[in-house]
Amino acid sequence: MTETINIRDKNRGLAPEKKASLFFYGDEGNPFLAPRGVHAVAGKLIVADTAQNRIFIWNKMPSSSYQGPDIVLGQLQATDTQRNAGGETDAASLLYPSGIWSDGNKLIVADAWNHRVLIWNNFPTKNGQPADVVIGQPDMHHCLPNLHGVGSAASAQNLYWCYGVWSDGVHLWIADTGNRRVLFYENIPTKNYQAADKVIGKNNFEDKDYESENAVWPYSVKVSEDGVLAISDTQYYRVLLWGNWRDAFSNKASAIIGQPDLNSCGQNQYSLRPKANTLNWCYDTLMKKGSLYLADTGNSRVLFFKKIPTENNQAADNLFGNIHFEAIGEHLEVGKQDNERLYWPFALTMTDDILIVADTGNHRIVFYETEKNE
Repeated sequence: MTETINIRDKNRGLAPEKKASLFFYGDEGNPFLAPRGVHAVAGKLIVADTAQNRIFIWNKMPSSSYQGPDIVLGQLQATDTQRNAGGETDAASLLYPSGIWSDGNKLIVADAWNHRVLIWNNFPTKNGQPADVVIGQPDMHHCLPNLHGVGSAASAQNLYWCYGVWSDGVHLWIADTGNRRVLFYENIPTKNYQAADKVIGKNNFEDKDYESENAVWPYSVKVSEDGVLAISDTQYYRVLLWGNWRDAFSNKASAIIGQPDLNSCGQNQYSLRPKANTLNWCYDTLMKKGSLYLADTGNSRVLFFKKIPTENNQAADNLFGNIHFEAIGEHLEVGKQDNERLYWPFALTMTDDILIVADTGNHRIVFYETEKNE
């Protein structure tokens, strides 16, 4: 059971503090540096060790603060950290990997600064294993944004700073962040440079303009078990929600977290302090059993909504990683900065009733035991 510390005056928007059950730093001699992606599936833990250009895989969940990985992708040696393994881009190299998805069989990684998404058709079993399929580039050796470089036109085949990936095992969504859109594939691609089937946030695949009605900087895309679509629109400090993912191709978001309407974009809604209904550089969401967790990155906290919001500007019910809703993450008011404080959490995943957070600024992964009916 998670330890709970009661905080004063609930009417001021304060909430109980959730205590972590494990702080995980990776291999003691080869620890994480700014991990921005985490995914748990089939008892495995997969971490994007983003600043060191590699993916770590544990075949069983870690039980202590330090544990060496079973598999390392993106580098020639498990301890290497160079961009594209110190050489040219290829099927085994990575540059700033971020979003991760797997069903335990396939593995999909957003290789963000190579402007591509890599797919392993079978889950990797050895260090440095090359990917089988590349999306966003014609082959494993190209790596420029939109194929020809900055300023090049977008298309149904190209990517530009793709940070987020998600799948339900059949369809695939990619947060094509630099092109300010989300790409949709009817089926997980099986060949290189496969074109997307649909686009969310643009009228066509070539359009690069943006309006406040659409995601301005979509960093993460998630779909719940019952089909709710969530896009973390980082630069507008909001999360856009659709009750059914199919509606997103032609309709505006049905609900907004963090802002009162589609035209508003204030950082913490222009408040000096965060509140239970405001956001600051939000990078990811997690939907599970009708609830929603949100990485409110700039406020150094994870927000919890008992039910996925259906109305704009809804307040969160609880939080992780900070002492109350109005606390400023890096401010001295929280007292001595102990291990319990999150610092720029970027990514979320869950296994059973364990919430797992990529606590990027603290260079670690944090585990929380959650209540089944929190």
